[in-house]
Amino acid sequence: MFRTLDVVMIAVMTAAATVTYSIKHQAENKLEEVRKLDAEIKLEEDTIDLLKADWALLTQPNRLNRLVKTFETDLKLVPTESTQLAQPNELPMPMAELPALEPEKDGKKDEKVAKNKKKASGTDAIQTGSVAN
Repeated sequence: MFRTLDVVMIAVMTAAATVTYSIKHQAENKLEEVRKLDAEIKLEEDTIDLLKADWALLTQPNRLNRLVKTFETDLKLVPTESTQLAQPNELPMPMAELPALEPEKDGKKDEKVAKNKKKASGTDAIQTGSVAN
């Protein structure tokens, strides 16, 4: 009745249908994930917009002036003087421009620590040769 070719073709068609269904199912799952991510992104964007609106409301000059007047005695706020602002050349050196420190040997490190302690305390109680543990 059935020839070998017919059986092989039925097996190939069944395998193709299974693969097609599997791919379709995976695509639907990925589409659902994309929809969930889109919903999360939309929620985050809405939250950001809401927070920006809150920030704009909270930083209105009229509101801030009213709060300053209300809490003036408690906060003791005064306008910033122009002399209080630092110029770029007055700022400390950036960390990237600091000279590299050489690694210290254990003995030298103990001696330097002892010398620093001696200088800081102003006494001769700590000897510079070694540190007692």
